[in-house]
Amino acid sequence: MEILLNNFDKIFTIFALLLLSLYVRILLQSMGQNWIKTIAHTATIALLPILTYVITSVISGNIALSLGMVGALSIVRFRNPVRSPLELSVYFGSIAMGISAAVSIKWLLLLMGAVTLVSILLYFSNTFCKRFFGVPFFITSFSEGNSLSTLNVVSQSEIDTLNVHDFLTSKVRSEKGVTYTLASSDFTGLREIETSLSPNSNVISIQLNR
Repeated sequence: MEILLNNFDKIFTIFALLLLSLYVRILLQSMGQNWIKTIAHTATIALLPILTYVITSVISGNIALSLGMVGALSIVRFRNPVRSPLELSVYFGSIAMGISAAVSIKWLLLLMGAVTLVSILLYFSNTFCKRFFGVPFFITSFSEGNSLSTLNVVSQSEIDTLNVHDFLTSKVRSEKGVTYTLASSDFTGLREIETSLSPNSNVISIQLNR
């Protein structure tokens, strides 16, 4: 019991890192990053901050141990492919969480506040562009580990519901009409859109790909 009381601050920090790691996971998932749902990625972002915090706490104040740890870690080589710059940033951010927590819990809270603020700004930027300009701020990438289905709609004129739809990735006007491309991992949602557009006389063609 005495050991727990003497190290209460360290135990609290580790517990906070675990909770904040799960918060980052939920935040990424809410932004449509489906690759984070796997057990490997979830466990990685949960363990990295804790491991980094322990290593930083152990070597702090000991120059000899610090140099030895740097030498030991320098021989480690990672060969796991990174799908996107965001995934790499998440890993770097997880390491930064552990380092900042070892310095001060205030730096950890400041870091998480900045991450939350950036996420909110990106979300509202995307919503603003879709509402006032009819196009999303981001495009959907097929190389980020997301399993996506697509719906291609060619219409003689613009379709208001598709102009502001969350699944819309591109809209192209041509002599033939307007071509909409919608992408999502929700195949059922795309199929519902296909069904709702079938009676529309302005629709020239509809192609649903899984």
